[in-house]
Amino acid sequence: MSERGFDLVVVGAGIVGLAHAYLAARRGLRVAVVERDHRCVGASIRNFGFVTVSGQRAGDTWRRALRSRDVWIEVAAAAGIRIEHRGLWLLARRPAARAVLEAFLRTPMGAQCTLHEPDEAAALAPALRTDGAAAAMHSPHELRVESRDAIALLAAWLAEALGVRFFFGEAVLDVAPPRVRTAQRTLHAARTVLCPGTELTGVAAPFLAPHRLRLTRLQMLRVRPEPPLRLPGAVMGDLSLVRYAGYAALPEAGALRVQLEAEAPHSLAHGIHLIAVQSADGTLVVGDSHHDDASPWPFASDAVDELILGHLRETVDVGRADVVERWTGLYPVGHEADCLVAAPDAALRVVVVASGTGASTAFGIAEDVLGRW
Repeated sequence: MSERGFDLVVVGAGIVGLAHAYLAARRGLRVAVVERDHRCVGASIRNFGFVTVSGQRAGDTWRRALRSRDVWIEVAAAAGIRIEHRGLWLLARRPAARAVLEAFLRTPMGAQCTLHEPDEAAALAPALRTDGAAAAMHSPHELRVESRDAIALLAAWLAEALGVRFFFGEAVLDVAPPRVRTAQRTLHAARTVLCPGTELTGVAAPFLAPHRLRLTRLQMLRVRPEPPLRLPGAVMGDLSLVRYAGYAALPEAGALRVQLEAEAPHSLAHGIHLIAVQSADGTLVVGDSHHDDASPWPFASDAVDELILGHLRETVDVGRADVVERWTGLYPVGHEADCLVAAPDAALRVVVVASGTGASTAFGIAEDVLGRW
């Protein structure tokens, strides 16, 4: 079967592919999206739904995150996607962590963020466990959506409101613009954007081979706090300051890392840093860990989950935290930049977010790719 009449074919219906489809369709282009699965079940729904701005790597990543946040607000209103909460509280338990936050606030990326003493933070964000803390930073930039719902709602809205054609359940066998061949049909379009996500050994493999990407596996949990509590926004802790490049690149982060290597070596070894966000039903999505491999081991470790829950308890004033779901996620890593954009020829772009920042930066990336093309 042959399908014609498209200006752009997007391969991949994760957030990176959907962002390209949205921005192209908004410009009046006729867009088709091809996805191997029958619905999105990959990295784009196995995350926090957390659009993170503060802490992103200085330069393109931070700029794209700011822009993506604004586009998320527009798209969420149009597509019926609920914004669960806004903002970020980063609780510094160690004086060395406070020093990193103070340094961050002196950078341009710290604009509009505020540092609070523990008693101030306790009044503004009662769910935080501020006893013995050194300080807490509030960022107003972030927002959170329920990713497992938001991606499906976004795709449905793109089809209904903007006329994007979706071909789900079709594995792409060959990409050679102007043709994209699946097991069921051949689509024709002047240009193609290939967004393979975690499928590094499939049709994108020849284009990605020089970059030696690998995957990282995450462990994540959904917990029900008892008694119920309300988070004031997304929550992070000290370990995030040596994980997120916008903080970790600061000279002050070196002393914090040395202290964490002595006090939390197992968490660092498992790539753990705390993120906690809240869903409409009051449950918390909590994570995460990072284990890199070309083909990550599919079995999760209870010991790693317990480390993550331990960091939740030291940062958020939870009583019981009953685990109601556990899952693993994947995303690509290994590129020197947070996003890889390859241009094998004039009609093809290959876009891979190699840093776990897809939800935070995809719309900004798509604007750059389409704007420069």
